Amino acid sequence: MEIKDMSFEQAVCELEEIIKKLEEGKLLLDDAVKAFERGSELRKFCEGKLENARLKIEFLSDKT
Repeated sequence: MEIKDMSFEQAVCELEEIIKKLEEGKLLLDDAVKAFERGSELRKFCEGKLENARLKIEFLSDKT
């Protein structure tokens, strides 16, 4: 699935799976690099979603 089509929760779940695999150290080097790259993309996506949510909350809080 493309990251842009994921929900925040789906992205976090996949990121957790990638972290677990990397921590186990059982991936071949090329697979580990690909997993790290995917994880980095997922992290950026999640950070963006969180930042957007924070900005919306700030905006709504300022209106009251």
